[in-house]
Amino acid sequence: MNLAVFPRRNYSYGPTPIAKLSRLSGTLGGPSIYMKRDDLLGLAGGGNKTRKLEFLVADALAQGADTLITCGAVQSNHCRLTLAAAVHEGLRCRLVLEERVPGSYDKQASGNNFLYALLGVDAITVVPGGSDMLAAMQAVANAVEQAGGKPYIIPGGGSNPLGAIGYVACVQELAQQMLEHSTNFDYIVVPSGSGGTHAGVLVGVEGTHLNIPVLGINVSRPNALQEKLIYDLAVATATHVACPAPERDKVRCYDSYVGAGYSRPTPAMAEAVTLLARTEGILLDPVYTGKQMAGLIDLVRGGFFAPTDKVLFLHTGGAPALYHYRGQVLA
Repeated sequence: MNLAVFPRRNYSYGPTPIAKLSRLSGTLGGPSIYMKRDDLLGLAGGGNKTRKLEFLVADALAQGADTLITCGAVQSNHCRLTLAAAVHEGLRCRLVLEERVPGSYDKQASGNNFLYALLGVDAITVVPGGSDMLAAMQAVANAVEQAGGKPYIIPGGGSNPLGAIGYVACVQELAQQMLEHSTNFDYIVVPSGSGGTHAGVLVGVEGTHLNIPVLGINVSRPNALQEKLIYDLAVATATHVACPAPERDKVRCYDSYVGAGYSRPTPAMAEAVTLLARTEGILLDPVYTGKQMAGLIDLVRGGFFAPTDKVLFLHTGGAPALYHYRGQVLA
């Protein structure tokens, strides 16, 4: 598995740190919890999409694109980071935002909506929840072409085999850190949404022979849908990087923490965000890592882990969206 054969941009500065969350671990009375701080990756506000965009934008540039087009929910971290990458590269960017909660888009909202304007987005198209997002992005791409531009479409979350390479590379980085610090982990806990991060980590673990179980905390779908999505993307990613695919039973998802749906706050999420802020001084987001941490906390309280286990929580960022959810987090 030689990832150097894939063109890549570099938007960060060295490996992201691994922090030991001693106060959180002590408060929960559970295993030793560690956190890989991918919220500290480069571009505006950081987050896991930065790793994916390093490969996706390199491909866009190789194809001579001048406009990036992508999609997401109205407070999409992926859209923020794609726009930031476009600014960094001198490209234009158009966003397609899906109102998964009817009436939720507010051009004047804080969080990522504010950052879209600050970063100078070229145009935003808002579509109803349940829309065919690929068709909506293609319509935008057609308009760009008619105006003489050359568009490049990036799927939601950057979650295709090329984008998922970012998290195959992340696991290679993690393996080196584990070696340097003589630290092994018994579990890796990731958020499981559009799938690129979860699938990429699975392929990375397989390719580096780490043999660490990966637990995905769902943020949008029930297991019946999510596990197939993750497995299919992991197989496609493994083929793309010439690595053996993980076995189907290595796809482990937990769907008890989604609540009413994607981006819908839950009491457990609010507790998790507040608890981490007040024990470790680290910010989570309400859509992904807040629910991910809620899942980890529940597993600890339920006795899932042994007291001697070392559990690595992958912090995928998203804090800019937190400011839009003040009323739901500090009720």
